[in-house]
This record gives sequence, structure tokens and C-alpha cells, in this order.
Amino acid sequence: MNLTIRNATKQDMPQVLNLIHELAVFEKEADAVEVTVSDLEQDGFGENPAFHCFVAEVNNKIEGMALVYFRYSTWKGKALHLEDLIVSEAMRGSGIGSKLLDEVVKYGYSLGVRRINWEVLDWNEPAIIFYEKNGANVMRDWNVVHLNEQAIKNYISKL
Repeated sequence: MNLTIRNATKQDMPQVLNLIHELAVFEKEADAVEVTVSDLEQDGFGENPAFHCFVAEVNNKIEGMALVYFRYSTWKGKALHLEDLIVSEAMRGSGIGSKLLDEVVKYGYSLGVRRINWEVLDWNEPAIIFYEKNGANVMRDWNVVHLNEQAIKNYISKL
């Protein structure tokens, strides 16, 4: 297997979006993806990029990706958030996820972050095992809280 982990380019965004859709299907949220190729291109490669993306290329085909962005912890300081680490279903178990995680950790370390954090679904045991095997602390007593777009609009309407 000829595997290359590299920084994503604007031209990679159609394949990155395909992986995002594949993850949505895996997570039983097939219709939840609203982001477009244009959004990814504009948001990731404009004057002030909102994210940094790594891709895993196998024989000139993108088979995985990891998308990160900065956060700030009031307890720790600079932090990096791993939004998604995705490996195509056909390539899971081939070591691509480990190589992508390696790149994310090296990137965070080079930027001097004090923490890298992400979420994992409680039923995704293979991912939980993978993350714990790599030294991550899966904090099962925390709940993720979101305000979706409609909830934000509803909130604003009440101010």
C-alpha cells in the first residue's frame, strides 16, 4: 500500500465531502450533512481558514481525512479540536486512522497546544478502543451540547 498523509488542498474538497457523507451514513445521520464543496473550499482555504485538513492518499485516491481547528480552554489554554477523523469503509483496519491521528498530534504539538480533544459516539466501540489504545481519555461522564441553526435563531428571537 502506497500511503501518503498530506495537507489537504482546495482541489481535495470533493473527495473530503464524499468521506463526510460516508461518515454520516455510518453514524446513522445520512441526511444531516449540509456543508457543500463550496463551503469547504471557502471556509478552509480563504483569507482566514476556519480549519486545517489532512488527507490520506492511497494509490492517488483519498481514503481518509482528519479535520482540525483551534479552540481555547479556560483551564488549559490553546487547544486543538479534531472535528472528524474518517477512513473509508473499504480501508478501515489498514493503519490509515493511526497515521492520520499521528499527523494531528504532531501538528498540535508543533503549535504548542496543551490539549487535543474530540468526541466519539458511545456505541462506536472500535473507535473508542482505538483512541484509548493511543492514550486518549474517553470521558464518558460528559455530555456534548449543541445549539443547531434553528435553535440559534429561536434563541435570538427571544432576546
